[in-house]
Amino acid sequence: MNNNIERIKELIAILDRASKVYYQDGSEIMSNFNYDALYDELVALEAKEGVAFSNSPTQKVGYQVLSDLPKEAHDQPMLSLDKTKDVQALVDFLEPASGLLSWKLDGLTIVLTYEGGVLTKAITRGNGEIGEVITNNARVFDNVPLTIAYTERLVVRGEAVINYSDFNKLNAELPLEEQYKNPRNLCSGTVRQLNNEVTASRHVRFMAFQMVEMIGETFTLKSEQLSRLTSLGFECVAYKKVTAATVVDTVAKFQSQIVTNDFGSDGLVLIYDDTQYARSLGRTSKFPKDAIAFKWEDEISTTT
Repeated sequence: MNNNIERIKELIAILDRASKVYYQDGSEIMSNFNYDALYDELVALEAKEGVAFSNSPTQKVGYQVLSDLPKEAHDQPMLSLDKTKDVQALVDFLEPASGLLSWKLDGLTIVLTYEGGVLTKAITRGNGEIGEVITNNARVFDNVPLTIAYTERLVVRGEAVINYSDFNKLNAELPLEEQYKNPRNLCSGTVRQLNNEVTASRHVRFMAFQMVEMIGETFTLKSEQLSRLTSLGFECVAYKKVTAATVVDTVAKFQSQIVTNDFGSDGLVLIYDDTQYARSLGRTSKFPKDAIAFKWEDEISTTT
């Protein structure tokens, strides 16, 4: 964990809260002197770490309205995952290897590309071959690093999501007939807005789950890749290391958290941790062989 980046995120939250109280409520939770001191600390840390987040008060976002969203082919096809609802299938999948079990977030998959330490492109999954370019919108996601302390080419996949708390707050301000059905529908429309000022108001978050390419660095484990992304300032999907002996209990622990999570998930993803072993498995025409999705059982109840 990078303590400076954690402090940067903490300062952003403190300063954001102070600004909202001051400008929206006409009140103060800190003096101007204290605000300026924290702001200066933030500026110094951002310069030291070479990172700047889209929601930082040091970043002046220029909102922009586009006429359309251009389409672009992915460098690598984005395949769907094979699926199961049988936890024993996860045990069979892992033997004799070890893997990472993480949330399968219910949002919109996005690919971010960085060149020279700067976010240069963001594309939606689309049909897996061709996606829509939404760079304009990704720059105003709540937690996306606009600059990172790494100057070679970096490509990261992740999920754009809107938390339940932000979703409920937005819906509460809309007439009943205009309310959104679920956070995923809201997120899908928000990410593809032509006016990124609308996107910025809806608090989209980017949760990284895969390092697609990192020129100049090699990793033997997927977990090492995620740790490296975290060190650069990305927020990664929560995961646990598992073996065939521990995966059943770990699935149960994940499942017990569903009711308290502030985000939507439609299951879990299990992927091999060993990058070389994962690559050696290849893919079918439809699915990669190094990962599998575990879907929650449908909830069934009796009604009158």
